Amino acid sequence: MSETESTTSPETKASPWWQRIPLTLQILIALVAAVSVGIALGAGNPNPSNATLINNLAIPAELVLKALRALATPLILVAVLHTLMTTDIPGTAGRRLAVLLLTNTTVAILVGLLVANVLRPGTWGNVATSTTTEIPTQSLDPWGILKDAVPEAVLKPLVDNNVIQLIVIALSFGIVLRGLKSEQIAQGKKGYQPIEDVIGILFEAVVGVLNWVIALVPFAVFGIVAKTVAMQGFAPFKSLGAFILAVLLALALQACYYLTRVKFGSWVPPLKFLAGGSDAFLTAFSTSSSAAAMPITFEVLQTKVGLRESSAALGALVGANFNNDGTALYEAMSALYISQLIGQHLTLGQQLIVILTSIFASVGAANIPNAGLVTMTLVFTSVGLPTQYIALLVTIDWFLDRCRTAINVMGDMTVSALLDGKKPRSLDEA
Repeated sequence: MSETESTTSPETKASPWWQRIPLTLQILIALVAAVSVGIALGAGNPNPSNATLINNLAIPAELVLKALRALATPLILVAVLHTLMTTDIPGTAGRRLAVLLLTNTTVAILVGLLVANVLRPGTWGNVATSTTTEIPTQSLDPWGILKDAVPEAVLKPLVDNNVIQLIVIALSFGIVLRGLKSEQIAQGKKGYQPIEDVIGILFEAVVGVLNWVIALVPFAVFGIVAKTVAMQGFAPFKSLGAFILAVLLALALQACYYLTRVKFGSWVPPLKFLAGGSDAFLTAFSTSSSAAAMPITFEVLQTKVGLRESSAALGALVGANFNNDGTALYEAMSALYISQLIGQHLTLGQQLIVILTSIFASVGAANIPNAGLVTMTLVFTSVGLPTQYIALLVTIDWFLDRCRTAINVMGDMTVSALLDGKKPRSLDEA
């Protein structure tokens, strides 16, 4: 191939300039522009003649939220099926891995709810609401929750956005398909391969559409921030600042829980754990992707922390496909924050539903870009919270997403350390 031909080939063709700007920078630019426009339109004291223009600014955010709601259920369904079909899960070690992942995620959600209930960041500022939202009261009824987990029809949860029923269906079909795959592999057959390929293609297709929606997030941020500043000034952002601090505190407490588990459940000293994992934490924070940090996490667990390869693989490669502790914590706190913001109260029963929904929604969502925004619509719907308020959280999600991704990776590393046991590997194993 000539030099001229190589420079014009599809592989070397430069992407448009706007696609080369990182999403974080796009959002920051949108925030600066939105604040400027909001100030120009009144900064809390708008001219009535501009009312239509100001209200129309929120249209991109409304469209993004509608698209996220539409994509949430099919995305979670195919993500769970894809994860169960393609992940290599060993027997005894796999069962211990499942217990550790479930424990860590449950603790993360409980920490998030504790901090949100104590600090109540949603009460730190006033946000004007166009309508009074009443959340249906739900008492603590475990038997009712169990009965509601079984859908009346297979496709009904997709229409109703019922995440618990959806996960029941996804796990049921995923486990059965996984069992059939194992049987066919033992018999030397490959009849499972077309189904696995179809699920993989569907997963990639839905994620591809999701990437289109995520590309519109800067426009949504611009619109909702500009409208908020124009209509209400900067008062609403006081509670958002309190929410950011509350989430960071909860993530810090979760990190302390991890270090405590590492100290008493493995041979790894906590300081060595932190120092050895620094590259993985920084990669997770800078890329906002557990998948991007996965190979680095796997490497540092062996070379810098000193874990056995099998333990590192289970936590960093297998566990990472299921573990989403930081995201589950964030979603639980978001539900409580919005309920406080609109002056409502989530009962103990509703908070239990938030816990269950956050756990289920985090299953298989670790490799989904901006998983928190996607699955949050399901968590809100499960307790009757209005999903339109997620638009406010979009303005700060770009930062908190990076923080919770770092905690996700720390959780993967913690699982690996616990699986490695209390005896370091010998020279023969190194």
